Amino acid sequence: MTKKTAWILVTAGAWTLYVWISRVVILAGQDTSTGFKVVHFALAAVSIGFGVAVGLIGVRALRAPHAD
Repeated sequence: MTKKTAWILVTAGAWTLYVWISRVVILAGQDTSTGFKVVHFALAAVSIGFGVAVGLIGVRALRAPHAD
């Protein structure tokens, strides 16, 4: 994997975390139904998990020795 690709993964992971953590904070303060909150908190948890995984793949790729 190239460094450019690794940085794209790190950036995508960070962006996903920013978006969903912000959304959770906003959603926590809204007056919406419990079902709506449960669904969106579940979506947030899955998306945050994917964001962390993608970011870690990118970070590990950046730390690995490169031939390029």
